[in-house]
Amino acid sequence: MFKRLLAILAGLVIGGAVLAAGAAAIAIIITYPRLPSLDVLTDYRPKIPLRVYSADGQLLGEFGEERRSFARIHEVPQLMKQALLAAEDERFYQHSGVDYVGVMRAAVGNLVSGHARSGASTITMQVAKNFFLSSEKTFTRKFNEALLAFKIEHTLSKDQILELYFNQIYLGQRAYGFSAAAQAYFGKPITDLSVAEMAMLAGLPKAPSAYNPIVNPDRARLRQQYVLRRMRELNFITQDQYDAAVKEPLRLASATVDSNQPALYVAEMVRQAMYERYKDAAYTEGYKVYTTLDSHHQQWAYDALRAGLLDFDRKQGYRAPESYIDLASAEGEDQTEALDDALSEIRDSGDMQAAIVLSASPSEVRAYMRGGKVAVIKGAGLEFARRALNPKLAADKQIRRGAVIRVRANDKGYWEIVQMPDVEGAFVSMDPRSGAIKSLVGGFDFNRRSFNHVTQAWRQPGSTFKPFIYSSGIERGITPSTLFNDAPLTVPGAPGSPAGSRRTMMASLPA
Repeated sequence: MFKRLLAILAGLVIGGAVLAAGAAAIAIIITYPRLPSLDVLTDYRPKIPLRVYSADGQLLGEFGEERRSFARIHEVPQLMKQALLAAEDERFYQHSGVDYVGVMRAAVGNLVSGHARSGASTITMQVAKNFFLSSEKTFTRKFNEALLAFKIEHTLSKDQILELYFNQIYLGQRAYGFSAAAQAYFGKPITDLSVAEMAMLAGLPKAPSAYNPIVNPDRARLRQQYVLRRMRELNFITQDQYDAAVKEPLRLASATVDSNQPALYVAEMVRQAMYERYKDAAYTEGYKVYTTLDSHHQQWAYDALRAGLLDFDRKQGYRAPESYIDLASAEGEDQTEALDDALSEIRDSGDMQAAIVLSASPSEVRAYMRGGKVAVIKGAGLEFARRALNPKLAADKQIRRGAVIRVRANDKGYWEIVQMPDVEGAFVSMDPRSGAIKSLVGGFDFNRRSFNHVTQAWRQPGSTFKPFIYSSGIERGITPSTLFNDAPLTVPGAPGSPAGSRRTMMASLPA
């Protein structure tokens, strides 16, 4: 009886397997011819943004929906490729699009845990999803993904597939591809990354928002350590490399690097000219525009203009905080979240950082800054804004809890309260021999006011030609202390004119 039951059970299992295989075969026969063409992969044309450079090759600005920098797979460091394989698909070069070993491992893990903890998507399957499919979690989408993976593997080489993945995957901070992510997170090309930095980037594809090191440094660190462990287990790195990478501190590029660029006014001038000529293609075709700007001259002009405007504004006194936010209902983690949300709406301006006052008294101000840092301002750092610390002042003029202020770490090593100036200015310098513009600053901060006071401001003619008149005089030895007789002149009449004829005129200098 037992043998008969066993035979019946075996027959049912075998019959079910045959039916499942038949159904799968029919589904493949029906679905495979309907799969999309792979022309978008074989003729891959990523959207490369417009980039503006100085004459000496420094990047001045970048315009485009996607921050992307295309890299050939042979240009990618071997350790970067190994970090990616360790994190996403260690058997990439062994499987044919679908990793059956990985599928079984994921299935067992999900059964043991009781819920879906991990999938079994290979790099090829992720390429199929990123280019052709949605992110919905359905059996149909997964089935199509697997079939597309087989089709891709039969059309492209492994290195071509890895190159597509390397350049197409979204990694947060508007960065598509690992080359762009290296610049977005660490401010340097991918060839200059350390093992720890490569592991940090390799951990991003799983969940770019959750493991973003700028937004979630702690979670990003945990993911980085997992990738480093996998690299060590697969013998991609030595024990010494692993130990050094685990201990390496996280050094990120500034999250607000755009606001520190000294040539955004020039970059915007180029963007307008390129759009007028090429329309929307200007932002996707990878144009590179080289200007006549000298990056050193531009930095000097930027620093000089800002220093002059700040010095003038400081003499007018402190006006008031920029705005106020309500912190009364937020405590603990809720307060931190409210502070971070408020600061995410405000751009820093060079070294002038936005901060929210946590507490204020005539002797000390504590202000929350981006990233959870708290600046303590006291002593000389309060002098400029001391009037606003008077509790008898009107509420909309006081530096009090919830006030949004600007702080700066000065050269003497302490924090001080500063303010964005109301006054504006402009600076332009040219090479008189060629007419090439060497530096141009259209205002104090492009992100605050994009109006270009060099090219867009209409001035009286006198303000334009005075520099030429005065420079000509200086060239001939005239100085600011040179005196001119402003009395009326009497000039004898011209030959042949009536006797005694004279002409009187007034001599004057421009104001």
